[in-house]
Amino acid sequence: MSMTDPLGDMLTRIRNAQGRGRSKVSTPASTLRVRVLEVLQSEGFIRGYSQTEYATGKSEIEIELKYYEGEPVIREIQRVSKPGRRVYSSVKNIPTVQNGLGVSILSTPRGVMADHEARENNVGGEVLCRVF
Repeated sequence: MSMTDPLGDMLTRIRNAQGRGRSKVSTPASTLRVRVLEVLQSEGFIRGYSQTEYATGKSEIEIELKYYEGEPVIREIQRVSKPGRRVYSSVKNIPTVQNGLGVSILSTPRGVMADHEARENNVGGEVLCRVF
């Protein structure tokens, strides 16, 4: 069975692992997932990630989740643009999350970036997800 929303699958795996108090979670690798994880790591929502390639040609990403005083750093992670309903935003209308405490992750012509980076680069794009 094919997966219609790989990014949504990764976000759900992160959400479920944090609900169970896991320190790590693994997901199949893709370029988009790696780019989103780079943004999450640079914004301080995850500790890090590592990519493993197997002999069969498949690769997997292991994500190290971050906790502060026993509580997950990511309080909520939501998919905004879905395969059935794509959500695009111009640079003027990029949504802020929790008055700047959270971050919207956008896929722009200049790559995947956080909302504040997109405003600095004066570029809009597809709003992939929001994290706070």
